[in-house]
Amino acid sequence: MPTELELFGGAGDAPFSLNELLINLAIGLVLALVVRWHFLRYGSTLSNRDELGGVLPFVLMTTVLIITVVKSSLALSLGLVGALSIVRFRTPIKEPEELAYLFIAIAIGLGLGANQVAATVSASLFILVAMLLIKRYSSQDVGKNLYLSVNLPAGDAGKCQLDDVNALISKHVKSSDLRRFDERSSGMDATYLLDIAETTSLTELSDELRARYPDVGLTFLDQNGMPGI
Repeated sequence: MPTELELFGGAGDAPFSLNELLINLAIGLVLALVVRWHFLRYGSTLSNRDELGGVLPFVLMTTVLIITVVKSSLALSLGLVGALSIVRFRTPIKEPEELAYLFIAIAIGLGLGANQVAATVSASLFILVAMLLIKRYSSQDVGKNLYLSVNLPAGDAGKCQLDDVNALISKHVKSSDLRRFDERSSGMDATYLLDIAETTSLTELSDELRARYPDVGLTFLDQNGMPGI
């Protein structure tokens, strides 16, 4: 049984090796699982984590196949340009971090498809480690940002002012920014963007707000994976 297939579509075409394609796909699958694990373990997005993590291996290996086939035929490469010009990709990317991981998967697929195995493996592992170190040290320096929604019913809202709530919140956070304020006959709603130094500040803030306003409603929304209270 032959071990290689050589397909020649015209002048300037490169030989196509089936063994080379299968080896690169196998390496790509291993790297795709590493990228998927890195995204699920260290990614900060809350939505579409499992869905996007499952798509990354398909994106990576499909890119390997496309580049391997296209580089073997000049006619296919020209045809691919025309085909892609009529295709519209409408993937719902909600976080910049998701786009970064998709670019990593595509870049690895391009490198393996071009048969640059050593450079691709080394560079991809270096990038993943660098991302981990940057996320770890930057999170220690800049703290954590999250949204706080405060709902006071009519009884509590009538006997307090917004300045009182602002002063109480400022005692437990590094900084606070009032993003929305609604005052109705049924009560008061205020939304803040908080910068906190540590998660214990959330417990202290919640306890003091509930002690002063027993019927207060609190919602903490964190887009970086910190559980709400």
